[in-house]
Amino acid sequence: MRNWLRDNRHFFAILLLFGFVRTAVADWNPVPSGSMRPTILEGDVVFVNRLAYDLKLPLTDRILAHLGEPRRGDIITFSSPADGTRLIKRIAAVPGDTIAMRGNRLTINGAAIDYAPLGEVVETLGGSRQVRAERARETFGADAHTVQWLQGARSRSSFAPLTIPPDHYLMLGDNRDDSEDSRYFGLVPRERLIGRAERILVSADIEDRWQLRFDRFGRRFDD
Repeated sequence: MRNWLRDNRHFFAILLLFGFVRTAVADWNPVPSGSMRPTILEGDVVFVNRLAYDLKLPLTDRILAHLGEPRRGDIITFSSPADGTRLIKRIAAVPGDTIAMRGNRLTINGAAIDYAPLGEVVETLGGSRQVRAERARETFGADAHTVQWLQGARSRSSFAPLTIPPDHYLMLGDNRDDSEDSRYFGLVPRERLIGRAERILVSADIEDRWQLRFDRFGRRFDD
């Protein structure tokens, strides 16, 4: 046994290094759901920068040092406060913000967010059911991204003004009517943030025999 361990020590060293990198430095995550459509599609594999905000003790939520501040509009992977499931959403409000939603439209710190209509598309749900979706360019300050609402969907489209406490964040999916986010499980504490999603590494259409979507390879989320 001792000889076997010695003969394979380089292999185990590589495994340990690989594990350290994935748990403390950078990671890649396949996306199984459409809660961030149209920004992120089912079958996208995203690159996550784990050092964007905090240096953590590997395999724990213990923060060793703050490296940066999460910003409104960042796309984040985090552990759900409800059950620990790894999720990917967008930060809608940061500590100190007062945010409210009425009829699927947000206000932040008393200012209404601008929604520029982008028209309608047809989305396919569950592999077969087709639903019309209204899209708009959601803009607040320097942050702008596309969101959508599904016609006939029932979701939590309104909530009362809420001031975000220190070290907590309000998360929303870009696919507002098909996203389990802070409207359902509440605010996300900083220690549950995993990292910032920065680009799509590879992508495949899970509804079409995993056909590769080469046009999405390497796409940055701030493009």
